[in-house]
Amino acid sequence: MKRFDSSLSLRGLLSGENRKPTVILLWAPLVLTTWRYYVARGLFPGQPASLLAFLGNLAQASELYAFLSSFVLLGLVSLAIVTLVFGEPLASYGVAIGDWRFGLKTLAVMAPVMVGLSALASTSPAFLAQYPLFRGVCASASTFLVHAAVYLAYYVGFEIFFRGFIQFGLRERLGDWYAILVQTGLSCLVHIGKPSAEIEGASPSARGRCST
Repeated sequence: MKRFDSSLSLRGLLSGENRKPTVILLWAPLVLTTWRYYVARGLFPGQPASLLAFLGNLAQASELYAFLSSFVLLGLVSLAIVTLVFGEPLASYGVAIGDWRFGLKTLAVMAPVMVGLSALASTSPAFLAQYPLFRGVCASASTFLVHAAVYLAYYVGFEIFFRGFIQFGLRERLGDWYAILVQTGLSCLVHIGKPSAEIEGASPSARGRCST
């Protein structure tokens, strides 16, 4: 019993080297639950963001709400915690130019692969039923550009939260591999409900990280 009580001790949980991982691991389920029920709902058919119906096109308003709110909640709030709570530079969480030469080489290799996989997925009935999230995206050039811009904002917020805030935030305490596994597990869980090929491809055993 003494050993059991010791394992549940809260002493030092929010102090020293335990403080940052504790904040991250407590904040992650809270923010993801909020995101899933009150933000990402705009991503799925039948749950429009009716508060933005004044924009005219309810489907487009739903998309704008979901993508921009995701950028704020997952991205900007995470960065605020890094600077205001942890007191650390954003560069330590991946918000920096980094090794751009390596990045360009990686892009040159992976871009054709991803284009090929996307082309293959575009023929799948399951993917066609899910994407594009806004069916009127090709109505005009301006509509497509707005869609692309807010979609990019969503991706930036998603990457900041999972690959930056969680992964970089936990690596010092857990090590690189465990930090990667934690963020991978969480990001894969939020894919539940997407086409089976997407969630299978996002599993830790398949790639070690997820794609949205």
